Formats: sequence, C-alpha cells, structure tokens
Amino acid sequence: MRKILSVTRYAVVVPAIASLLGALLLMAKGSLEIISVVIQAVMNQAYLKDTIVGVLTAVDAILLGTVLLVIGYGLYELFIDADLDVPPWLQVKDLDDLKSKLIGVVVAIIAVVFVGVFVDANRASEVVSYGLGAGVMVTGLAAFAFATKKEKLPRRPKPKTALEDKEIN
Repeated sequence: MRKILSVTRYAVVVPAIASLLGALLLMAKGSLEIISVVIQAVMNQAYLKDTIVGVLTAVDAILLGTVLLVIGYGLYELFIDADLDVPPWLQVKDLDDLKSKLIGVVVAIIAVVFVGVFVDANRASEVVSYGLGAGVMVTGLAAFAFATKKEKLPRRPKPKTALEDKEIN
C-alpha cells in the first residue's frame, strides 16, 4: 500500500505541465498584445488612454501567466522534486509558501485591473465600486493568509547519497 501511495504523487505531473503550458500561452499572447499595442500607437497615433488600457490588459494576461507558472513549479516542487533549480523567491517548501506566492500575484493582478478601470474614461463611474471591491478582496486575502499561516517547521534533511557520505568522511 505504501508503494502505491508513493507512486500516486506523480499524478500531479499532468496539472503541473498543464499549468506551465497555460503560463507560456498567456505570456506569449500578452507579449504579442503589447507589441500590437505599440505598433498601433506608433502607426495610427492611437489615443493615450486606449494605449494604456491595451498595455494593462496585456500585462494582466502576463501576470495571470505568472500565476500559472508559480502553480506549475510549486506543484512539481512539492510533489516530485524539491531540488528543482529555480530562483530562491520561487522555491516552494510547503503549501503555505505556494499560497503566499499566489496571493502576492493575485493582489498584483487586482491592482492592474483596478488601474485599467481607473484609466478607462468610459467606466469612470465604476471606479469607486471597483476600488471598494478590490480593497475588500485584498483585505480578505490578507486576512486569509494571516489566519491560515502556520509556524515554520524545520525542513527534514535530505538523505545523503553514498558519494556525498564519502566526501564528508
């Protein structure tokens, strides 16, 4: 039974790869959209507000891609390979790490969406309601993060390989 349970952790490979593919797609589409907005702004002398909204929409897609990237890396690190070669800020040691990283990116997305609404003159009347909604959402995420934060436990040491054991002695 123990062997069966230990093998089931590899089921997370599918959602991790799907998250990474979604991240790459959103980042590519967001980047292409920014290039398109730049070309439109230069060639057609687009209005500044239209350019800002277009860029913010593209940045929103890129940030959502970042969320998927963090989820993909985090799932893979938690279940498959804890020694994945990622920058220190992206290392996920437990579910609390993954949760806090995701909350940080979601707050950034909320901020970008709010700035887009703020800049868009067509929706100026909605700024207050969007601002209040964004504030409530960020406050709720902060409260959730605070309420569910667990005390950090020391990480179990990784078993040494025979080669590492010889190097120490």
